[in-house]
Amino acid sequence: MIKRKTPIKRSPIKRKAKPLQNGKKSKASKSSKLPKKLDKLKSIPKLTKDAQQVFNKYIRTRDHGMNCISCGSDKANQAGHWISVKQSSALRFNEWNVNLQCAGCNLYLHGNQVMYRVGLVKKIGDRAVNELEFIYMNQRIKKWTRQELEDIINKYK
Repeated sequence: MIKRKTPIKRSPIKRKAKPLQNGKKSKASKSSKLPKKLDKLKSIPKLTKDAQQVFNKYIRTRDHGMNCISCGSDKANQAGHWISVKQSSALRFNEWNVNLQCAGCNLYLHGNQVMYRVGLVKKIGDRAVNELEFIYMNQRIKKWTRQELEDIINKYK
């Protein structure tokens, strides 16, 4: 078999836009294929992100002036989930499950869940904490609909 010393040079294929019936070239775009109403709708992930931001802001204003639920620090400025969103998406927007936490507990101690539970029992009571645990054990995955997310955004604005 004979080997070439220099590779074969190939040029890219250039395709011309097909003209429309009236002689103009077509411009294919996503918005031209979708109705205008659908083009303006936000995606579910974008709505989830917006709902989470609005909800977290509500929690921070609700608990303003309170200390960290886990360690009692007066530097609490984050909305921390006791049962994380990765563990149970059903409790993502549950007001009992989200409380004010300091960055040390929320980020570096991964929620400081043992002390969070102690503080949560003091705040909302043992029965409500048991209800949260029941929801966590029985309904871990929740697929949020567009309407539910829009309702959450409107409720907590």
